[in-house]
Amino acid sequence: MTSTSARSVGGPPMQGKTVLITGATNGIGRATAEALILQSAEVWLVGRNPEKTAEVQAQLGAAGFLLADLSLRGEAERVARDFAERVGKLDVLINNAGAIYDRRQESREGIELTWALNHLAYFIVTRELLPLLRESRGRVVNVSSAAHVGGKIRWNDPEFKTGYSAWAAYGQSKLANILFTRELAYRERDHGVTANALHPGMVASGFGRNNEGLGKLLKLVQPLSLSDEQGAQTSIYLASSPDVEGLSGLYFSNKRVTEPAAQALDDAAARRLWKLSESYL
Repeated sequence: MTSTSARSVGGPPMQGKTVLITGATNGIGRATAEALILQSAEVWLVGRNPEKTAEVQAQLGAAGFLLADLSLRGEAERVARDFAERVGKLDVLINNAGAIYDRRQESREGIELTWALNHLAYFIVTRELLPLLRESRGRVVNVSSAAHVGGKIRWNDPEFKTGYSAWAAYGQSKLANILFTRELAYRERDHGVTANALHPGMVASGFGRNNEGLGKLLKLVQPLSLSDEQGAQTSIYLASSPDVEGLSGLYFSNKRVTEPAAQALDDAAARRLWKLSESYL
């Protein structure tokens, strides 16, 4: 069933536009998908659970879905290649999948999960889909967070092999999202691809509730949080609004350009992060 709040979303129709959204089976990813489908976009979902992803596709009327564990580099590469082969067209890529872990965990490939899912997945999926995005002069929308303000890239230990802190790892990953966005915008300036990052606000979704300690904290602040539909508004805006046509390398909050923390404006760090990210390929 379509929500009333999604029906009220304004903006131009997305007729003829193809959109791929990661982390699209719940939270703001699902709300973003629903709103863009209502704007007539052909929306493809990326999820991890087969049953849940198929159920959400049916409920929303999405064009299709792909399955992947994006914390795995091979899966991130594969799902992007599968999409390119199956669909062959992409106007908007929304990198939305993410998580926070109250204790240090590693993927099956041996990479710390926050770094793998919140940053490397964005980098890998986008990189693989750039040929399609160049063809359409498309948009990349990267969901970051105000948590980047406390973030710092640990160049010698980005995976927190020592001194792990959930908030420090998360803040680093959200800073990486903005630095990646800036470097991507610079590299694609002559190809017509735009890239922007955003803070969705504090959203009362399932985020973090797989972690007992963090889940308790998030439950305490839930009364002050936004709904999924409210938190999705800036993602929807960046994906669909003509107001941002040609804008790139920026950080948005509440559908407005906002200056991020100073460390997120460091272009030398953005270049260094790109090279660090490539070292994982």
